[in-house]
Amino acid sequence: MSFAREVSRAIRSTLVLWVIGAIIYPFVMIAFGQIVFPSQANGSLIKDPQGRVVGSALIGQTFTSDRYFNSRPSTTSYSTADPKKDDAKVLQTGVSGASNLAPSNPALLERIKGKDDPDPKKRVEGDLNRLKTAGVQPTADLVYTSGSSLDPHITPAAAAAQITRVAKARGLQAQQLETLIAQNTDNRFLGIFGEPGVNVLKLNLALDKFKSAS
Repeated sequence: MSFAREVSRAIRSTLVLWVIGAIIYPFVMIAFGQIVFPSQANGSLIKDPQGRVVGSALIGQTFTSDRYFNSRPSTTSYSTADPKKDDAKVLQTGVSGASNLAPSNPALLERIKGKDDPDPKKRVEGDLNRLKTAGVQPTADLVYTSGSSLDPHITPAAAAAQITRVAKARGLQAQQLETLIAQNTDNRFLGIFGEPGVNVLKLNLALDKFKSAS
C-alpha cells in the first residue's frame, strides 16, 4: 500500500471523527438536553409570577431584609457587584471561590475596610450579633460562607430559625411558614447523596406569592 494512500486514509478518518465528535455529537446532546431537560439545559432559571427571570436555582442571591429568609453569607456577594463600582473588589479574582482562610486565622473574622465602611468590623461577629438581635438562633450556614460562595441553599434548620422573625415582619403564622419551607426543601439526590437544603430564592418567591394571595 502506497504512502499516499495511507495519508489519504488518515486524513479521511480524521475528518470523519471530527464531524462526529465536533459537530454531530454536540448538536445531538444539545437537542437531547432541550427535549428531555429543558430547564436544566437553559440554566435552571426561575421566573416570578409576571414571567420575568429573577435568578437561577443554582446560584444564590443576597437577602438581608427581615421580611425575607436570609441567605448564606458569600465571599463574593454572589457575584452581584457592578464591575464599574466594585469597591470591595469581589470580582477582581473571579466570580466564585472561598476565602481559603483556616478557622484559626483571625482574618476570617475581619471584613475588609472599604470606602463606605470607615471602621473595620468583624464580619462573623457582626452577623452573629445581628442574628441574635433579630431573635434568630445562629446556625453555621447563616454565619460562614460556602466553598463556592454561590450556594443557593441553606439548611432546613437555618430556615426554621428565621420563622419567628419573618412571621412577625409579615404578620403570618409560624405554621404557614413551616409549610412553605417544607414545600421548598430539596431532598437528598436519589435519596442518599448530600443533605436536604432549602432554596432561598424559591422560598422567598413563594413567600411573596403567598402574601399576595392572602
